[in-house]
Amino acid sequence: MKTWDSLDQTIIECRKCPRLVAWREQVARERKRAYREQVYWGKPVPGFGDHQTRVLVVGLAPGAHGANRTGRIFTGDGSGEFLFRALHRAGFASQPQSVSVEDSLQLTSLYISAICRCAPPDNRPLPDEIVNCLPFLGREIELLTGLVGIVALGQIAFDNLLRLLRQRGHAIPRLEFAHGALYPLGENLPWLLASYHPSRQNTQTGRLTVDMFASIWEQVRQLLDLGYNPEILVD
Repeated sequence: MKTWDSLDQTIIECRKCPRLVAWREQVARERKRAYREQVYWGKPVPGFGDHQTRVLVVGLAPGAHGANRTGRIFTGDGSGEFLFRALHRAGFASQPQSVSVEDSLQLTSLYISAICRCAPPDNRPLPDEIVNCLPFLGREIELLTGLVGIVALGQIAFDNLLRLLRQRGHAIPRLEFAHGALYPLGENLPWLLASYHPSRQNTQTGRLTVDMFASIWEQVRQLLDLGYNPEILVD
């Protein structure tokens, strides 16, 4: 536990990216009208969930008025609402909604993290900001010793997970992002399952539907329950 606590504290104290530091703190000062009475977190956001997990879920970055407000990734915004409803239906989350770090949400066999730990302007971290943040994700992967699979929410998460693993010496060929694409990454590596990100841009336009997202978590459940080694599949 001390190792996790140390990592989380290192993440929270990070100030490597001046643009992100300025933006997250500006948002926390000015606040959205609907949350005017709340105190924003306004710092980098660590991952959370089951430290004994078998599956890691990786998103892009905290929302300016979501995790940057609440201090917990995917908590308090539209993306999180869509995600946690799906996880609850699939049996991975104890409740279908997460609005605060103080609510009773518990994850089972899942740990949720992100490529970038600070809320970026326009939800778009710059390449050098991602480079600064990736070592945190790498350390989480090292600590998740029971990991058998990773779900990448969106192409940026997908591409940078592969980048991280290749930097660590794993010879992974070029892989194409597609919703529902499942890839074995090699011996002693987890499988990788790609999904569209549950952003409002995707869910409100119909690019990602409730049924499409449910199929991702059904596939994860099947992989865990049956324990088979996936072959390359694209739905």
